[in-house]
Amino acid sequence: MMFFEPESRDRKLFPWDPFKGVVVPRPIGWISSMDQAGRVNLAPYSYFNGVLSRPRIVSFCSETEKDAAAFAIESGEFAWSMATWDLRDQMNLTSAGLPRGESEFAHAGLATAPCRLIRPPRVAASPAAMECRVTQVLRVTDAGGRETGGVVVFGQVVGMHIDERFMKNGRFDLAAVRPIARCGYDEYTVVERVFAMERPAGGGNAYGGGEAQGRAAGV
Repeated sequence: MMFFEPESRDRKLFPWDPFKGVVVPRPIGWISSMDQAGRVNLAPYSYFNGVLSRPRIVSFCSETEKDAAAFAIESGEFAWSMATWDLRDQMNLTSAGLPRGESEFAHAGLATAPCRLIRPPRVAASPAAMECRVTQVLRVTDAGGRETGGVVVFGQVVGMHIDERFMKNGRFDLAAVRPIARCGYDEYTVVERVFAMERPAGGGNAYGGGEAQGRAAGV
């Protein structure tokens, strides 16, 4: 097995950054936000995930403070919509570098749907969406303490939208929904098959802790 320091990699062997090829698959943060003037932005973020389940916190990271992150920070709100196989082309179109204020929804031919508790709209065709209020903004620094330009936006989920057609035996049927995820380079993957494994006794903390107890309590 090879070892190398990331910035000193052999660029003939690794012309593309292998970091993005091994931290996979990554959920897509399809984030919609609105500035104080009412301009809406929709963009897919490669670095997005759930952070905490009590309360329910998600985060997305922008390597530079682009419009979706800037609008979310300004307004204190954002929505996340699930990107799926059926919406893959529209999702990709929303990554275009449009002028600030020009609608990515219109550019990608996507209809908006209103949120209940926040101002930004969500993607109407998406089978799942979350309404979020910003809780923290983290300016990312490197190991030397220098700012990188990256910014992480954390948001608490205050509302959820689920298409009941995809509910099966009390669970959201991912294989039917077919969400897509980001891999390395220009590659993606799609969830079309899932499998289950029982956790070992006392092993709850390895998966974030407390969820087994939560299931027993019906939460």
